Amino acid sequence: MSLKIRLTRGGAKKRPYYRIVVADARSPRDGRFIEKVGAYDPMKPKDDPARVTLEAEKIQSWLAKGAQPTDRVLRFLDAAGLAKRPARNNPQKAEPGTKSKDRAAARAEKAGAGEDAAA
Repeated sequence: MSLKIRLTRGGAKKRPYYRIVVADARSPRDGRFIEKVGAYDPMKPKDDPARVTLEAEKIQSWLAKGAQPTDRVLRFLDAAGLAKRPARNNPQKAEPGTKSKDRAAARAEKAGAGEDAAA
């Protein structure tokens, strides 16, 4: 059985509140879970310490048992110093697409032809 440490959504419409839980990876997002290990309230300001509450001992024990945190939960754990989140690097993401490159090349060619005619 693969375990995940993930968020389950609660709260009213347009007023989200999340519990950080340990659940079987096959169970639905808001479905059955094994244990509640924290909470996340996105409605609170970012500098509020009560925005994310974690029970460190429980989380450490579940991580030792092989539970895998989701990406968002891993961000919380990294901020709390409970787990290390590797930095992501995708240098190709900043590159423009092929059509944009073609348009830029055509624009440069047109500008170069205009300068030759003026000279």
